[in-house]
Amino acid sequence: MEWIDTLFVEHTALQAVVVVALICAAGMALGKVRIGGISLGVTFVFFVGILAGHFGLSVDEEMLEYAESFGLVLFVYSLGLQVGPGFFSSFHRGGVRLNLLGLGVIAIGTCMTILLSRITPVALPEMMGVLCGATTNTPALGAAQQTLNQLGIPSDGAALSCAVTYPLGVVGVILAILVMRRLWVRPCDLAATESGDTHSTYIAAFQVHNPGIFGMTVREVARISHIPFVISRLWRDGKVSIPTSDTQLQEGDRLLIVTTEQNAETLTALFGEQEQTDWNKEDVDWNAIDSRLISQSIVITRPEINGKKLGALRLRNSYGINISRVYRSGVPLLATPSLVLQIGDRVIVVGEAPAVHNVEKVLGNAEKNLNEPNIAAIFIGIILGLAVGAVPLHLPGISAPVRLGLAGGPIIVGILIGTFGPRLHMITYTTLSANLMLRGIGLSMYLACLGLDAGAHFFDTVMRPEGAMWIGLGFALTLLPVLVMGWIALRWSRLDFGSTCGMLCGAMANPMALGYANDTIEGDNPSVSYATVYPLSMFVRVILAQVVLLFFR
Repeated sequence: MEWIDTLFVEHTALQAVVVVALICAAGMALGKVRIGGISLGVTFVFFVGILAGHFGLSVDEEMLEYAESFGLVLFVYSLGLQVGPGFFSSFHRGGVRLNLLGLGVIAIGTCMTILLSRITPVALPEMMGVLCGATTNTPALGAAQQTLNQLGIPSDGAALSCAVTYPLGVVGVILAILVMRRLWVRPCDLAATESGDTHSTYIAAFQVHNPGIFGMTVREVARISHIPFVISRLWRDGKVSIPTSDTQLQEGDRLLIVTTEQNAETLTALFGEQEQTDWNKEDVDWNAIDSRLISQSIVITRPEINGKKLGALRLRNSYGINISRVYRSGVPLLATPSLVLQIGDRVIVVGEAPAVHNVEKVLGNAEKNLNEPNIAAIFIGIILGLAVGAVPLHLPGISAPVRLGLAGGPIIVGILIGTFGPRLHMITYTTLSANLMLRGIGLSMYLACLGLDAGAHFFDTVMRPEGAMWIGLGFALTLLPVLVMGWIALRWSRLDFGSTCGMLCGAMANPMALGYANDTIEGDNPSVSYATVYPLSMFVRVILAQVVLLFFR
């Protein structure tokens, strides 16, 4: 059966593709199996690769290195593109506190890693692998391996120690959440969780009864309030209209306003009275409010609009319409004049039907155009990322130059392009499904090769005292930083339990634990805080993996 040998045994390019694809397919299928309500997802590819390597399956070393490197680059660059738009905005308001707490988790784990490498027989390269496994952070492992290769130090030990400690790294965060809920969570913490995110868009109706603003224009009221809000509709004498910046407010006017929930009380004091009607329900028929006005969702697809500020388009003055909300990747944003628009943004336009149709022509609304991602921009971004990763950085106290490598360079360029690309009128838009596809392919290739490389010695290592020590140290690196910063967040920082869990999962780069938190905690606070902390935490861990090895090796 020569054809079987050609596919699975002989070290050729064809055999490498077949083996890697087979490991990825089997791992993805098994990753959907839920045990105790928890599934490992793409992470299971890692363990299938370990089993394949244990039973003697192998591929050519150069092909393995190529597939592993390309998969890592594709994954971290796509990750950077995804988190880029929210990376810098995550520092606003409560995001600063969440990110500081997340950095505390990272700092404790890193300090423990350096200390344990000094007081135990485990060398720093293996301890860094233990840390990457304990924090389920494969991009950091990739960065560590790149640094070790630059220094001429074998990186096999780091990959092997990561593989050994990874399973308990997954369940350790979940166990810490259970411990915190049992020992430290008070009823008020859970109540705060159920209240939801106070910074998401909030729609409310107000009546103008404050004599201090009678006769003032909308522009003047916005200037003295210092609060971002958008007036979607104005009722006066039984008629509905779209107010402009020059519209003067009169006593008894009813205003439909889009703002944030935390600002609703301040706006009540500004205008005079808030009505009790709930305008935030999903089944509100906006087109039934007035027969002359319609509300339509329009997708921005014209390249000329990409990177422009909403106020610069002057849509309200030119067409007599109002944009009440903007949705970006499913997240509602306030339609303020300073908001920079991007390809793929979905705007809610309110106005008379002919005017809305004219605005539709201006913005595009050709959703078919979004189904074709800009492939050239993706490859150009990868090239720039690799170029940045290859630049030698000379830091004080380090003889060898630091390079961001295959993991650090592409993730930095991905974040920068995802953040500033639209402002430079670069078309970097990819649909969420396309981004997930690129990330999934890259991560599964990387994990398959990583597991295949570590599998030959995995079980022998686990059975040795050295392997048992790795497992114990890894479990400590998972549990202790999470419990310490969880206590600080709940007791000292007065963070609610849901936000605390999301922050800890983001700092540990553990989406499996986040899934458990979402299933057991009401509200979306875990997901919101996870998304706030994850970008910076991922970036810092990738960079720290290299800096620690260079400074303390």
